Amino acid sequence: MVLDAAAVVVRRLREFAWALAGLPWAAVSLLPLLAMVLVGTPLSITVIGLPIVAAGLFGARAAGTVDRWAARRLLGVTVAAPSPGRSASGPIGWIRERLRDPVAWRSLLYRLLKLPLAALAAVIALAFYGYGIVALAYPAWWRLPPVQVDDQGRAHHGLGLAGGVYLDTWPRALATSAAGLLLLLAAPWVLRVVVAPDAWLVRALLGGGGAGERIRDLERTRAHAVEDAATRLRAIERDLHDGTQPQLVALAMRLDLARTMLNNGSEAPDLDRVLTLIDAAHRGATDAIGELRDLAQGIHPPILDSGLEAALQTVAARSAVPVELAVDLPRRPSAAVETCLYFCATELVNNAAKHSGAGQVGVTVTGRYGMIRLVVRDDGRGGARPGSGTGGGTGLDGLAERLRAFDGRLTVDSPPGGPSILTVEVPDHA
Repeated sequence: MVLDAAAVVVRRLREFAWALAGLPWAAVSLLPLLAMVLVGTPLSITVIGLPIVAAGLFGARAAGTVDRWAARRLLGVTVAAPSPGRSASGPIGWIRERLRDPVAWRSLLYRLLKLPLAALAAVIALAFYGYGIVALAYPAWWRLPPVQVDDQGRAHHGLGLAGGVYLDTWPRALATSAAGLLLLLAAPWVLRVVVAPDAWLVRALLGGGGAGERIRDLERTRAHAVEDAATRLRAIERDLHDGTQPQLVALAMRLDLARTMLNNGSEAPDLDRVLTLIDAAHRGATDAIGELRDLAQGIHPPILDSGLEAALQTVAARSAVPVELAVDLPRRPSAAVETCLYFCATELVNNAAKHSGAGQVGVTVTGRYGMIRLVVRDDGRGGARPGSGTGGGTGLDGLAERLRAFDGRLTVDSPPGGPSILTVEVPDHA
């Protein structure tokens, strides 16, 4: 419960920071680039103009990198970085490639659209939070402003409004405080609505939107998905062949032997021997059922039918180290995404318990703007990284490849000495 409240507070603070920092950054980053393009465009008929325009586009692409980082950190909006610009030999080739770079032109368009959106977000944030805090505290300071005299010569201590209305009585002061509370309660929701178009523009204009790049990425993820499915099928076949099938064969043999002993009419059956065979058959059947149940849970855990939060609670309960869980999902993800997140959380928590020496693990799941973020933190020794061969490195590589099939990504922040923060981001519907 504490983590839920903390996650909500952190999310609102990040959106507030995005709104406040967005306006100065939009102005600072746009004005030099715009000046370069506006000055360089008229001069493009000369040799001097084209390098100025190319430099402005290069700066726009660099500014887009900062925007993607800020959107990921503050809004939870993750977009794939576009492919780097094509290299070229010589100054003329560099200018030509910068002018032909679609990513740079999209970044410049985002800079133009960002400024009015950032101004609106900053005004809304300051108005709702600023006026809300001032109005909420109004009963504590309403007698401090200088005395004002109305048209009829009467003195008033409180603030004056249009129409000769003064907030100079305790009932009006308390009503002002209630209005301030309403502003503060509405501020996060209004700010989220205002920020949403900016988040959409980040995805639409700052990502790697090239068709060829997207096709190559889909080919890679499709090949991995096919290979992963074939590997899982082989594992299921091996488990059935080496585990469950021998159990069922032994069960059939014991039951057949017991039936033969009971049907032997020439002599009385050895009931103790028959009971021993039946007991062994019963144990074999129970073991086979258990193996089939474990196999089915490895394909799709039944607890996921109750939702991702309930499934993650079982992961936390089974962990060898204490796990603090917080889930904030505005809507339920698709079944495939739920299964992917469940197995990612299971593997990351198990890795923390086995390899990091952690005494506490925190698991946070939040859903925003169509994306789900799963964050697993631990206070262990750190040093985990994909492909390291230690600390579950191979497992982290497998998770990263599996997430690519869902257009997701895995981010590892695990400096030596800890703490480790592993972040999974995936769309809420596959």
